[in-house]
Amino acid sequence: MSLAALTSSLPSYADDQFDVGKEKAKVCMTCHGENGISSIESYPNLRGQKMTYMISSLKSYQSRERSGGLAVLMHQQADALSEQDIADISYYYSKLGTDSE
Repeated sequence: MSLAALTSSLPSYADDQFDVGKEKAKVCMTCHGENGISSIESYPNLRGQKMTYMISSLKSYQSRERSGGLAVLMHQQADALSEQDIADISYYYSKLGTDSE
């Protein structure tokens, strides 16, 4: 396969991952806002968040490394996510509000 053929397939996959991530992120929208901007002061905005930070954060909730404040709420949410779910949701929020959305 040529490099051109390989790279031309990437945007399609990325668009698919954005759509999949958006669907999976619906549960997140209750607290973090429909567009990733929370209307609740104590809940962080996720729109435009760095993908690696999102992945690290969700895995930290799963492993209980994050335990202060409202972390108990996130423990339950993160526990329900597979590694692929985490990647898809993190990708979605990292692209939300950017030119590549």
